[in-house]
Amino acid sequence: MPRYLTLLLECPLVIAAIFVTGIGGTFQYGFSISVMTSPSDFIKELVNKTCLHRYNVSLDESQVSLIWSITVSIFCLGGLLGSLVAGPLITKFGRKRCLLVNNLLAIIGAVLMLFSQTAMSFEMIMVGRLVYGISSGVSLSAHPIYLVECTPKRLRVMVGVTIASFISLGKFSGQLLGISELLGTEERWPWLLGFIGSTALLQLSTLPFLPESPRFLLLDRGDHQACEKALRRLWGNKDYSIEVEEMLQEKVALQNVRSHSVMELIQNQSVRWQLITIIFTFTALQLCGINAVYFYSFEVFRAAGIQEHQLRYTALGTGLCEFATSIGCFMTIENTGKRVLLLRGYAGMSATLILLTITLYLQTHISWMPYCSMVLIFIFIFFFSSGPAGATAPLPGEIFTQSFKSAGYTIACTINWTGLFVLGMVFPILVEKLDYFCFLIFLFFCALCGLYVRFNVPETKNQTALEIAAEFQKMHSKPGEPQREINMKQKVNSIQTYETKL
Repeated sequence: MPRYLTLLLECPLVIAAIFVTGIGGTFQYGFSISVMTSPSDFIKELVNKTCLHRYNVSLDESQVSLIWSITVSIFCLGGLLGSLVAGPLITKFGRKRCLLVNNLLAIIGAVLMLFSQTAMSFEMIMVGRLVYGISSGVSLSAHPIYLVECTPKRLRVMVGVTIASFISLGKFSGQLLGISELLGTEERWPWLLGFIGSTALLQLSTLPFLPESPRFLLLDRGDHQACEKALRRLWGNKDYSIEVEEMLQEKVALQNVRSHSVMELIQNQSVRWQLITIIFTFTALQLCGINAVYFYSFEVFRAAGIQEHQLRYTALGTGLCEFATSIGCFMTIENTGKRVLLLRGYAGMSATLILLTITLYLQTHISWMPYCSMVLIFIFIFFFSSGPAGATAPLPGEIFTQSFKSAGYTIACTINWTGLFVLGMVFPILVEKLDYFCFLIFLFFCALCGLYVRFNVPETKNQTALEIAAEFQKMHSKPGEPQREINMKQKVNSIQTYETKL
């Protein structure tokens, strides 16, 4: 058994935190992304029935498609709203309390979904999707921060991968429950859309048994005793004195420094490269082409001879591949490091996109070429879920100090939701105009982010935020200038820590 996995098994409450926060956190985000595919025809039918019953008007296909597009994309607008309010809420009320209250939003959205067909109201689905989006926007910030701060430093990178694993599990669960043998029927589809309510209830009933984040208790609340009590519960009898000392050193460095706003983070020069890193990695996460690959998977499967009624079951393989690979990433990331996984992931994705474009171009000329495209789709998913998917999500919580952390997640999630919304609006146009050559656009973003990580991002494994800040400074110091490092016992720039020459 891998050494880091053995260390994790010695912290059973951390394992419980992984599952409790995950099922009510990023799982809901992944589920909401994939769940709308299966009941699309039933929802469109409900739109027509509602307008006919209420207004005695029969909508044409373009009007129904417009309402359907709004219903799907309004989730992103809700997510953007949730991400904007998440930072201040997490800082003021704490990570755990924010997650608890957030479950109430998910339950409200689930109730609206469940009764939408009975009430003959497609507007309830739209409002429910908006509420789901707000809930997901908050949980995408609160879940990573809480989980990373509850984990020992040497396991932090490994545990951070589970954030993406629950996104993958949510996507796969949405695909699986959406098949006709389960909830993807005309009678049961409201239960499919309202399934998130059950995961919210599960977290609401179990999260109170877990402690608040130790870092929040010490650095934001100044409660040393509560911090040690939380660490004792989470880590058992392990020696956590080093972690406490590092937190105390950061507390001294950040003494009398409040949590910074998003604008203050943008204007602060001392964390400029950390901010640029977040912008590059989270932009590439949405524009790397994973959604395009999923979209074209149906076309490739059709060309490979898979029957139309079997496509949905074949698509389950792509979701299962992403989830299984994220689990493999969870097992290996502590030995390889986050920077290596990002580099390997974007390099592999870039090469795969080139080959996929070529095979899609040739699939009408060579009979066996669709099978090559099918293999490349699974290879692309492998590189994505074993690299960027697992390594990007917890990044703001690792490279920013406590005073910048909430603002960092707010910016990261805003980029994520904006990218998802823009891609949802623009992608159909790209496909119509460029067909499979749209992969060349995604290739550009993959290659650009890979090059940025190669030359501008240090390894974050087993390092504190202040140590990572020093590494960023070393990498980007101008030639001829003396290199500097940030001393954790002093204060520099806007976070009031002094700098000492090497």
